[in-house]
Amino acid sequence: MSVLSISNSSSGFVLTGFPGLEVYYPWISIPFFFIYALMFLGNCMVLHVVRTEPSLHQPMFYFLAMLAVTDLCMGLSTVPTVLGVLWGFVKEISLDGCIAQSYFIHGLSFMESSVLLAMALDRYIAICNPLRYSSILTNDKILRIGVAILCRSSMLIPPVIIRLKFLNYCRPHFLSHSFCLHQDLIRMACSDIRFNSIYALALVISNLLLDAVLILLSYMMILHTVLAIASREERIKSLQTCVSHISAVSVFYIPIIGLTMVHRFGKHLSPLVHVLMGNVYILFPPLMNPIIYSIKTKQIRVRVQKLLYLKGS
Repeated sequence: MSVLSISNSSSGFVLTGFPGLEVYYPWISIPFFFIYALMFLGNCMVLHVVRTEPSLHQPMFYFLAMLAVTDLCMGLSTVPTVLGVLWGFVKEISLDGCIAQSYFIHGLSFMESSVLLAMALDRYIAICNPLRYSSILTNDKILRIGVAILCRSSMLIPPVIIRLKFLNYCRPHFLSHSFCLHQDLIRMACSDIRFNSIYALALVISNLLLDAVLILLSYMMILHTVLAIASREERIKSLQTCVSHISAVSVFYIPIIGLTMVHRFGKHLSPLVHVLMGNVYILFPPLMNPIIYSIKTKQIRVRVQKLLYLKGS
């Protein structure tokens, strides 16, 4: 029996690491292990600093804590298969496991987008309406925003994810990455996938695209307010409070755009390009966010330095 017929009849899906570089997997796994370690340590440190430092018990840092939790969950949802493939003890994933992983990956992407939108709202209120900042963003309202983000990212996805269970997968069961994505699964289906395609597109438009437009609009209003400030020093100071958030938005949306372009128009590209873009999409934002906020946000930077100094002494 050929490999192709085995992959068609098997209920499992073959995970793809780096095609053609299998002999180098033990070496490739080393940087991936350190990336995941830095991701977990960085986000745990941000959470610890926000929790233990009373001066950081402010809306901006509560939203940062939500972002760190989202990034931690993204790492936890992908580390078993990504490192498992590189270390050689995971080669396939069941349909149920693949559906569950795709639910968490896409749901957490929507959650990260929603948190970034909430952070943009925070910056807008802080700069455009500073006198009412504390009365608008109360702890109760932040809690409600957090619950809304959780509901939005978890309750809209099940219809399209659950339907994956009932599709007929007659094409070769080879995934494009070492983790599962919705678009990868429907590519292997021979059933009618119109509902999945239309609903998934509607989700992307109503979540990722809408959030990006609203974030852009918030910064246009912020820029309009800042340019009206007479003092040059005050203008620079106001814009500097947005640098971390703009960086976080960039490291989130650029990989998504890149992966979408590769999936849509990169059929002729090497499989390595698809794998690389997929890993950048999964790993880059959770790795970079704690680094960005530790470097660019003075309150976080000072507290992290103090924490590292105490541990080193």
